[in-house]
Amino acid sequence: MLEARSIALFVLAALAEIGGAWLVWQGIREHRGLLWVGAGCVALGVYGVIATLQPDANFGRILAAYGGVFVAGSLAWGMVVDGFRPDRYDVIGALVCLVGVGVIMYAPRAAG
Repeated sequence: MLEARSIALFVLAALAEIGGAWLVWQGIREHRGLLWVGAGCVALGVYGVIATLQPDANFGRILAAYGGVFVAGSLAWGMVVDGFRPDRYDVIGALVCLVGVGVIMYAPRAAG
C-alpha cells in the first residue's frame, strides 16, 4: 500500500513541477505574461510540498528517484500538451529512468 501512495505522490509531484515549469516557460518564452509566471511559481512550490509527503524520509533518495519520474513525465507532458513526438531513444531513456526509480525507491532494504 505504501508503494501505491508513493507512486501517486510522484505523479502529483510531476504534474505540479512540470506544469509549473511549463507555465513559467509560457509566461516568458511565449510572452503570455507575469500571471502565467506567477502561477508557475505557485505550482513549483506545491511540488515542493508534495515531495515532503513521500513515505520515505530520505530527501536525497526522494529527489534522486523523482528525477527519473521527471524525465518520463516531461516527455509525456510534451506529447499531451505540445504535440511532441518522442523517438525510440527518448522512450528507451525514459524507461531506463523509471527502472532506476523502482530500484531506488522500492528495492528491499534491511530495516535500519
